[in-house]
Amino acid sequence: MTRRPSPLFWVGLLLLSVNLRPAAVSVGPVLEEVSDGLAMSSAETSLLTSLPVLAFAVVGALASAAAARWGLHRATLLALVAVTVGLAARAVTGNAEVFLLLSLLAVSGTALANVLIPSLVKLHAPDRIGPATALYSTVLAVGLTGGLVLTVPLSTALGGGVEEGWRWGLGAWTLLGAVAVLPWLLLVGHDRTPAPPGPRVRFLDVARTPLGLSLAAYFGLQSLQAYAIFGWFAQLWRDAGFSPTEAGLLVGVLTGTTIPLSFVLPRVLVRTRHPAALLLGVAACYPVAYVGLVLDPVEPALLWALLTGIGTTTFPLVLTLIGLRARTAEGTATLSAFSQSVGYLIAVAGPFVVGSLYAATDGWTVPLAFLLVALLPMVWLSVRLARPAYVEDQLPAARR
Repeated sequence: MTRRPSPLFWVGLLLLSVNLRPAAVSVGPVLEEVSDGLAMSSAETSLLTSLPVLAFAVVGALASAAAARWGLHRATLLALVAVTVGLAARAVTGNAEVFLLLSLLAVSGTALANVLIPSLVKLHAPDRIGPATALYSTVLAVGLTGGLVLTVPLSTALGGGVEEGWRWGLGAWTLLGAVAVLPWLLLVGHDRTPAPPGPRVRFLDVARTPLGLSLAAYFGLQSLQAYAIFGWFAQLWRDAGFSPTEAGLLVGVLTGTTIPLSFVLPRVLVRTRHPAALLLGVAACYPVAYVGLVLDPVEPALLWALLTGIGTTTFPLVLTLIGLRARTAEGTATLSAFSQSVGYLIAVAGPFVVGSLYAATDGWTVPLAFLLVALLPMVWLSVRLARPAYVEDQLPAARR
């Protein structure tokens, strides 16, 4: 008999998903005001922008161990508490170092939850991975877009202006985290249920599987593209002659494009008989947009933003693959932890290399060429990951 997830789980999943990005991206729109208000050095400001990716890499590697030690639902509750406390406390501190530590706490919570969520879906909705992944990745995209485009208006509305009200703009996201904690206070009761028997799926064992390595590489390469885009495309459009507001709106269009597609594409991936064609088709939007940005970044700017946004929906697709390529909730958690932690280490190179090439060449042709070259391995990986396989079947114990 097919098990139907409880309504409480769906509520918890939605509220968890919408909190997975604001802590990481809400600082960007008010970065100058935060840096000036806290008298941050350039090194501290750079560290602040790097914290999300670093936390996703380091904390993500510990997520499956945390779930095994404390329970999957308790670890998720802990993650949400960390997000809420970090967001609330950093909005009131006047010390740059404390702000950095509290930001690290908040993004560590999102990193932990980010890895655990595919395992939660595998546990509660094993027969509805496509629809469940579509739902939470869509809400995640809503949170991402909201964090990017609403922080400045919230600062202005609540604090009387961005320079004076950036604390209000950042602190407003605390309410969202606090509400999300409530259903997970009840869902922790699921951790009293004994785990089903079966072979343990350990982090280092996944590192020795072809599937684990392929998923980590694909996750890293698609994240490299996304973080380079989120970090630098507003500057690209400003250099092309757009005002800061117009450049911000184009980035909002880019991220907003992912909202409906995140709801549709995971469902299609689960059902299609040609998953490689879907993966390749979505990623193919990147080179069209990049070449277009080199040739004419101004007149068709909206089209390039839409195509780039479509390309970034490789993220919900790879989350769907993580759920499909493991047989158990534990396998999903460990595969997710390995893929995301290693993947985010790869992704760190994206904004760093793009920024370095931009500074060295004073233009965008070379940075966009770098992003084009980084797409090439994704072609081979798309074909490889489209083939049905399960990580448990490739573990050393399974081979013996």
